[in-house]
Amino acid sequence: MAINFIKREEPQTRFLAVEKLNLLYNLFTTLLIIIFFNRLNDPQAMLSGRFFIAFATFAVIYVYTKFPSMATRLLRVVSQMALLSYWYPDTFEFNRIFPNLDHMFATLESDLFGCQPALLFDQVCSGLFWREAFNMGYWLYYPMIALVSFYYFFCRPKEAERCTFVIMASFFLYYIIYIFLPVAGPQFYFPVIGEEIAVAGPYPELGDYFNLHPEITIAQEGKGGLFTELVGMAQGAGERPTAAFPSSHIGVTTILGMLAYRAKKWLFAVMFPVYVLLCCATVYIKAHYLVDAIAGLVTGVLVYYLTTWLYKKFEA
Repeated sequence: MAINFIKREEPQTRFLAVEKLNLLYNLFTTLLIIIFFNRLNDPQAMLSGRFFIAFATFAVIYVYTKFPSMATRLLRVVSQMALLSYWYPDTFEFNRIFPNLDHMFATLESDLFGCQPALLFDQVCSGLFWREAFNMGYWLYYPMIALVSFYYFFCRPKEAERCTFVIMASFFLYYIIYIFLPVAGPQFYFPVIGEEIAVAGPYPELGDYFNLHPEITIAQEGKGGLFTELVGMAQGAGERPTAAFPSSHIGVTTILGMLAYRAKKWLFAVMFPVYVLLCCATVYIKAHYLVDAIAGLVTGVLVYYLTTWLYKKFEA
């Protein structure tokens, strides 16, 4: 297997679909930087980051052309998907210039359900067992992305490029929504307005508060339990007051489930319990309102079919 992995192959002279997608998103957000240049906190750094990403993309392609193999082809895919860790917090650099909209979503939540499910959930399911179970589901989000991607790459190689394109395109569609829809979620909004108002309302507008105070004030770190600590560390390192509506955690994991079901039913069966835990966790840890979670489920199905159609256009 190792010999086949590094065995020289006939080089592909075209861009991979994920590379074209990443460069297109890079160009799109570069244009946004130019448009909003005077309103952004550090547009020069954002432009520099995009230049480096484009340079790194072409550098990895160059390495592949010199040493074409399954290993370097995988490197091309993995390097593009790894950039999602850059593009996610980058959405905050745009939406921080717009007025925060959490008051609208908290009001909608209260009107629909007569309460704030994000506050009620961890009271009903309190204790270390539930906290660890839900945080485990939440933390396994990225391992599930890797699992599905690697399964297609090694077991269904003819469909691997479509799989990774669908995943990447789904993220980028959600990121475009987050750029223009500044909703931070309960973990940021509720500590600012206070628990008493969070329970009963009315829910005040915060304007540009998160532009000046981007730090998270609810964290799982320090509450005990391995997965609780892991989620807390991840939140402390990279969480921003952005990307609450719709929930991309649920949307993308729904898409992963559809890809897994298409590939192998047993793969879907293995992932399904984690999927349920993750869906619950998004509200349980206050990362999302319940309406965000529902929207994530609905949009996940729609985005799967949209990105599958887009892949055919990209490859036409």
